Amino acid sequence: MHILVGLENNFENRSLAWALEHPGCFAYGSESSEAVMNMALAFLEYKRWIANHTAQSWLQDVHDVDVRLVDVWDVYEIDENYEVKPDGRYSVNAWFRHDWKPLTRVEVRRGLDILSFSRADLLKLVEGLSDTILDRPYPGERWSIRGVLGHVAKAEWWYLDRLGLAGISRRELPEDVFEQLDVVRRRLEETLPTLEGEVRVVGKDGEFWSPRKLLRRAAWHERDHISHIQKLLSGTRDLG
Repeated sequence: MHILVGLENNFENRSLAWALEHPGCFAYGSESSEAVMNMALAFLEYKRWIANHTAQSWLQDVHDVDVRLVDVWDVYEIDENYEVKPDGRYSVNAWFRHDWKPLTRVEVRRGLDILSFSRADLLKLVEGLSDTILDRPYPGERWSIRGVLGHVAKAEWWYLDRLGLAGISRRELPEDVFEQLDVVRRRLEETLPTLEGEVRVVGKDGEFWSPRKLLRRAAWHERDHISHIQKLLSGTRDLG
């Protein structure tokens, strides 16, 4: 199987490789070649992850992979006038040619499965954690675990908002982060099927968005922060 990769450079001082046809499959590297090299292993882990969640994995017959770099994006900063500035207020993230393609029915169904799998992982990871653990600050970290959960919910709302599909304003989100996660995810699950086959590309704050990019970013973001929380919890155990 060919794994088509879009490479996003200068992403938080790293390179991020995206498996464009497999939402939620990605690999980081300190620089571009390392990120691309890490994709084959990331895809095998992704395949195992799906198989752990369903007996009907659509990747079960995939055994050999050929990683192919097909697009590259360099993240840049812009100011309020959309001028490129090294210290601009907004980072313009990747828009790949693949993001133009409308989502198919199969892609929507599998995308919803991926989002369901990752949400189950996230909730299981934080199930039963005390308020003390959820709110504990970590040196060098922007958020507590509760803060990360809120960030996941608000980012997902923001992705929907890029396409004018959030349904509610950010200030209308529930205060409780678990309720935020539920409200926004239900909105995403309701919205994705309506985007099947739709050719929609929107420019917002200097960045292009589409239904495919919405799914790509949402699937990546939750899995990425699951790993983030796992690292924080590992540090918590070390602290005792």
